[in-house]
Amino acid sequence: MTLAYLGLGANLGDAGQTLKDAVICLAQQTDITVIAKSGLYLTAPVNAPGPEYYNSVVAVQTALSPRQLLAACHLVESHFGRERHYHHASRTLDIDLLLYGDQTLAEEDLTVPHPRLTKRAFVLAPLPELDPKLVIPGLDRNVCELLSQPTLAMQAIEKISPGCCPCRKG
Repeated sequence: MTLAYLGLGANLGDAGQTLKDAVICLAQQTDITVIAKSGLYLTAPVNAPGPEYYNSVVAVQTALSPRQLLAACHLVESHFGRERHYHHASRTLDIDLLLYGDQTLAEEDLTVPHPRLTKRAFVLAPLPELDPKLVIPGLDRNVCELLSQPTLAMQAIEKISPGCCPCRKG
């Protein structure tokens, strides 16, 4: 089993509820066990028009390969009505594969760690809730250190609900 981190976002419909329901849907997938979820964050769209986004991050244990995990995420997105009209379009649900164990991948249609992970407060802010000592593979930098970048401080982000980490003690 591999520990992976998934970023969830939505800004159409009842986006906050969609993220909660998507976590349940992910947990029902074969070979995916949700072990922790961050709080819910409200953020402005990045490089796009539209309503504010609801964002969170989940930690999962999986027996799936990175490509299989991404395919499972796309199935969940489809279940919630995700359409891919154009890059940065508003969406009912977006699930990104952020990290997959300590692996790095650079393929045409799959890059791990996610290529914009270090540039997005809506991804970096929730990650320390799940593991404050998490080091990004290939960068050898801690998520808390990355979160202190001045460019991220300019991104509006508001935590609106607590997370749930039932498997973490202390």
